[in-house]
Amino acid sequence: MSGEKSFGVVLRGLRQRGRLTIEELAEASGVSVRAIGDMERGRSRVPQRRTVVALAEGLGLSDTEREALLATVRAARPIRAVAVAGTVVPPRSVGDFTGRGAELARVREAAERAGTGVGVSVLVVSGPPGCGKTTLALKAAADLAEEFPDGCFVVDLHGVEGPVDTGEALLKLLKALGVSDRRLAQEDAQGHAGLLRALLRERRCLVVLDNARDEGQVRPLLPAGGRSLVLVTSRRPLSGLEDVDRLALSEMAQDEAVELLRRILGAERAGAEAEAVARVAELCGRLPLALRVAGNWLTVRSGWTVDHLVRRLADEERRLGALAAGDVRVEAAFELSYRQLTGQAARLLRLLSLVPGPDMTAAYGAALTATGVFEAEDVMEELVEAGLLQASFTGRYQLHDLLRLFARARLSREEEPGEEEAAEDRLRTWLLDTAVVAGRWYKPKYGAPPPSWQGLVPLDTAEQARAWLDSEAFAWFAALRGAAGRGEHTRVVETADALEWYCALSLFWGHWTEVFHLSSEAAAALDDPYLQAVHLNHYSVVLGSSEHRYRESIERADEALEHARRAQDTSQQAWALVNAVLPHRRLGEIQKGFDKARAAADLFEAAGDYEGWIEAMGPHGATLRELGRAEKALTQHQRIISFLNAPDCPVSGHAADTYRAFASGALGDDYAALGRWREAADHYRSAQDQLHRIGIPRSEAEGLLRLGEALIELGEIEEARSCLRKALALGDAADSNDLKTVQKLLDSLPAE
Repeated sequence: MSGEKSFGVVLRGLRQRGRLTIEELAEASGVSVRAIGDMERGRSRVPQRRTVVALAEGLGLSDTEREALLATVRAARPIRAVAVAGTVVPPRSVGDFTGRGAELARVREAAERAGTGVGVSVLVVSGPPGCGKTTLALKAAADLAEEFPDGCFVVDLHGVEGPVDTGEALLKLLKALGVSDRRLAQEDAQGHAGLLRALLRERRCLVVLDNARDEGQVRPLLPAGGRSLVLVTSRRPLSGLEDVDRLALSEMAQDEAVELLRRILGAERAGAEAEAVARVAELCGRLPLALRVAGNWLTVRSGWTVDHLVRRLADEERRLGALAAGDVRVEAAFELSYRQLTGQAARLLRLLSLVPGPDMTAAYGAALTATGVFEAEDVMEELVEAGLLQASFTGRYQLHDLLRLFARARLSREEEPGEEEAAEDRLRTWLLDTAVVAGRWYKPKYGAPPPSWQGLVPLDTAEQARAWLDSEAFAWFAALRGAAGRGEHTRVVETADALEWYCALSLFWGHWTEVFHLSSEAAAALDDPYLQAVHLNHYSVVLGSSEHRYRESIERADEALEHARRAQDTSQQAWALVNAVLPHRRLGEIQKGFDKARAAADLFEAAGDYEGWIEAMGPHGATLRELGRAEKALTQHQRIISFLNAPDCPVSGHAADTYRAFASGALGDDYAALGRWREAADHYRSAQDQLHRIGIPRSEAEGLLRLGEALIELGEIEEARSCLRKALALGDAADSNDLKTVQKLLDSLPAE
């Protein structure tokens, strides 16, 4: 982090230097007292330019000081890249952006029209592959960032191959706009689209929808009026979209293409072979992507003359029909780079086209080639140097869509029969095996990987396991789908079962219902009643907790109960009962929930299933409290704590920590129901510390709210204010209803 001061700190310093109170500055500038206070405390969004100018006038700043204050605001408005899967890294080419002055002016005009709130707020930038649509959009977004105080967002829709589902893009964009996972779970796809339209209508945002496949993919992502601007880039003109402006992009002008090569090669080298540079521009079709690949090769091969490159490109056999339109021109540059690779690197490039996601680590290369990570990393770095793979500072690699298609075509053409399928099998096996080992870090009776396990990624700690599962979710989920489609039923149920406890840490990920639906179907295909009970139980949990489909959750739990009885498995019968408790409670069927929780606890105790007994006793106590028997609930939850704290407790590790945290919070609820606020606050505080350490932010936010409420009852307002602000800071990870309650409580507190 840099040492630069935030806008709020700078503003407060200038105000204090001028010996002004917030009220005096508000009167002098016309900006409200609350807005100034929020800015100084860092609680509001970065202000618009006109607000900063008004504050500067109210402070009596000189022109130089005013510009410095504006620069502080601009520095606080980075473009935020929203990844549909993986990390979106703005391409390096933005740094040496060349030409396109008329096109940038068109985008600026569109932004100005959108700013009036009247007229079209969508601009479709279309053109052939490699013509620089993405680079133009990112350059425009960088130039216009100051005009969009509510943020600039970039979403890669991957329309060339493996297009992103519109619903997934909607979810990611809504989350970036500050909508909580819980709020998203309450809406269907149509509701998500309506919510996005409302937010873009209310705010002043710039959204880049990059690489769109067709009209249907982007239509739900577009605003209906307002002051936001959406830039859509696509190969196609998307002529089916109505009420949009269009900008057709083609190859660069010859002088711009030459200038781009000159910037890549350096003025001295380009000037020494000016005619050859111009010829390279022509042979590359003046397409920016082709120019960049060719230029990068000349940069890496400093011993080559530019004329040598001209002769190679002029060879029609090597160019593979580069004189054809569209993709073929880009392929000429790809082909040139590809033929210069070592055999090892060329093979890896072909195999990387099988990776089911926008980015990857060296471990993917190792899995595909059955080699070590360092060996794969060396080969991938060769691809980076060749300009065929992009590397980010995070250690991840990206393969451009067009290069992925190029590599896929070479894979089909050049690999031995059966090698493509074998490589896919190796990658799928690695992803799912690693997901199993990582997920079991959180599962009782497992924990750390067995000593015999040798993986391609470090999973020595639970934190490493969670980080891998989070970052590679797109890929391992795609692998799970692939395994299900191939009828690998045993692998599917093993993987899903291993992820059961990790699921609780990322409940609102958005795909758990499909994970456990697939595993339930796999268990049915195996015709194993025990496995059917296990996975229908998992399915029931996520339907209730994540999707709020309470009646369906109860139905799946009832099915699990039937299969558990067929399997004569007492623990799974008990799980089926306890999994129905939360849905019954949410539906107001408290007595049914109480009866099932009590029955489940008895079954778990009879089976000697200690984890299950704790799982049943918690909701049993909650239903007691909801039935007006808080003293009895208190006794039940104290039993759980005593059991967990016993020296010979059979439950340990992550499971014990999680159970202890939730039981402490439940005790806080019990004491609160009894009006014993000091004891409630103490238990909420204990639970809060534990939840923060474990890393369950949604429960942490709820706990901070409860603690804040207890502290308010005790008259400890400042500590309550601090707790409530911490809850707000958790943002997306918290329940939206909890956050609304938190804000109301904060607003009701006396001013500081």
